[in-house]
Amino acid sequence: MNPLFQNKTILLFDGYCNLCQSSVQFILKHEKKSEIYFTSLQSNSGIEILNYFKIDPHKINSLVLIEKNKVYIKSTAALRLTKYLKGAYPIAFAFIIIPAIIRNTVYDFIAKNRYKWYGKMDHCPMPDEEFGKRFL
Repeated sequence: MNPLFQNKTILLFDGYCNLCQSSVQFILKHEKKSEIYFTSLQSNSGIEILNYFKIDPHKINSLVLIEKNKVYIKSTAALRLTKYLKGAYPIAFAFIIIPAIIRNTVYDFIAKNRYKWYGKMDHCPMPDEEFGKRFL
């Protein structure tokens, strides 16, 4: 694996999805510390990370969170992300006690409808200069 990726907290997201883009912007504004790195699932670095962890880039369309070289997907990734946020957001991590099969059913329903509800971009936008160093 590229040493630039090792031992980092990395969020891979759908770079074309408006909901995903908004979520990334939300995380950037509400992080406790600037410790999460971002890359789209469709980017070269995203594909390299997925391949390293033996995740088929053509079969994944959800959030992928890498923490300490461990992979989390879907609702588990989303809930683990709350621990990095300021304020009361980390309380949402308590929902991890709900079985993943139930959490992921809700997650999959939202993911399946995200383009219809929130729209889709024609291309993955470039990050703002302020946060550019955090995008791989």
